[in-house]
Amino acid sequence: MTDIEIAKNTKLEKIVDIAKKIEIEEEDIEQYGKYKAKISEKVYESRKQNKNGKLILVTAINPTPLGEGKTTISIAVADGLRKIGEKSILALREPSLGPVFGIKGGATGGGRVQVAPMEDINLHFTGDIHAITAANNLLASLIDNHIYFGNELEFEKIVWKRCVDLNDRQLRQIQTGLSREKKIVPRQDKFDITVASEVMAIICLANDINDLKEKLGNILIGYNKQGAPIYAKQLNAQGAMTVLLKDAIKPNLVQTLEHTPAIIHGGPFANIAHGCNSIMATKLALKLGDYVITEAGFGADLGAEKFLDIKCRKAGIKPDAVVLVATIKAIKYHGGLEKEKIQEENIEGIERGIDNLYRHIDNLKNKFGLNVIVALNRYVQDSNKEIEYLKEKLEQKGVELSLVEGWAKGGDGAKDIAKKLVNLTKQEEDFHYMYQLEDTIQTKIDKIATKIYGAKNVEYSEEALQEIKKIEELGYGNLPVCIAKTQYSFSDDAKNLECRGDYNITIRDIQLKTGAGFVVALAGKIMTMPGLPKVPSAESIDIDEKGEIVGIF
Repeated sequence: MTDIEIAKNTKLEKIVDIAKKIEIEEEDIEQYGKYKAKISEKVYESRKQNKNGKLILVTAINPTPLGEGKTTISIAVADGLRKIGEKSILALREPSLGPVFGIKGGATGGGRVQVAPMEDINLHFTGDIHAITAANNLLASLIDNHIYFGNELEFEKIVWKRCVDLNDRQLRQIQTGLSREKKIVPRQDKFDITVASEVMAIICLANDINDLKEKLGNILIGYNKQGAPIYAKQLNAQGAMTVLLKDAIKPNLVQTLEHTPAIIHGGPFANIAHGCNSIMATKLALKLGDYVITEAGFGADLGAEKFLDIKCRKAGIKPDAVVLVATIKAIKYHGGLEKEKIQEENIEGIERGIDNLYRHIDNLKNKFGLNVIVALNRYVQDSNKEIEYLKEKLEQKGVELSLVEGWAKGGDGAKDIAKKLVNLTKQEEDFHYMYQLEDTIQTKIDKIATKIYGAKNVEYSEEALQEIKKIEELGYGNLPVCIAKTQYSFSDDAKNLECRGDYNITIRDIQLKTGAGFVVALAGKIMTMPGLPKVPSAESIDIDEKGEIVGIF
């Protein structure tokens, strides 16, 4: 059966009953039908003094274009912990419509380990991303309206962009204001995908609605004729934007197919944004469960680094253990094996590609000082010989491997890793960040690029250097750094899979995000508006004669 068929053939529990499993009463949720709900802000306030549960971060090696099942493993681990009698809860990101209709498909797990209702979560869910799109574009319209009526703030350069939550390369560069109406000023503009919007980052980094409003007001939207910054609060935009986001800021409660509670909230991409679900959702989950399973986006070089250096720093939390997801096919892929040979048993291919896995382990274990276990997401074509070889190689590195078969067996296929994680979270850690906030912006970028990515040097465009100088002159040099880079490689070249020999990271542009509170460094050819593949998933998605959605995977 397909993922969507498995989901439809599984009887879900009513959301009020899921809430009761984590001691939330019906009066403290706002129901969106039978199986989805928003959680009231009162819940966290009433449990602030509760002891935090253990935080388990799920990350992965550099993925192949179709992903390696990181969300599938996250759900399997949560269900597996429940199977062995532990009180677990998920804290995940919301899917973007971009990949759903693009190449990757849905982001609600697969097989027997899914969050549900999967069609709703993958599509409009509770409308959070639509609200973020509206708030983002409201600010854009207020900027142009201000200019139309005289430009009292003397905008000379506008840095705020419009957004839409779809992959649409045609919107990367556009011309606006072409109606030829009197006083309308035509200008070059561009769109980002919504999950790359600073509003999305702010939702995920805000502590409450008042903090959200303050952060929205602090958004840098442009510069005046004297080169001084202009902020959203100078247009009085933050109040209306907050109104649009008043429901979106509340975490969403759903369930897995095995009825494990799941809080799904916020969804910035990890290759072009900071890649973590909301601080509010994670901190709430830590008060409601003994074990909280959360995930960082894409490979650990991007997602985990940003989770640790940005989210953990801002939230005052740290993981008690890290699950590093790997697949046999991805290891072969990073060994340069031809696509048609990845499905075949090939020990040499694993030997050539295992360095990618080793480097992620080294980063997490030795550079960040965290306890790591490797979760092998098993595919049907994986041979026992390949699995045993990988297990032996990891034992030589002092790292445990757990074979996870959640896709086929649900939580029963994750009991082994669940037991191992309970023990792993009891071990001491020596966690530390990759850089200090007092470091210069270039020093922060250099440390990430050389220590985590393994680059020999960092090269900066003249525009990037000028922007860094301006940011530091404005007093924002102590912000953390979010590097936008391809997810497919440690390098900034998506085709450089093996990353052997020396390579450099090229920073072509720098963007200041004063609302979210970090600096974005654009590396290589990364785009903040993705494009669709030649044959997008949208061509397979439909509604059948019974009114049932088909084709989402």
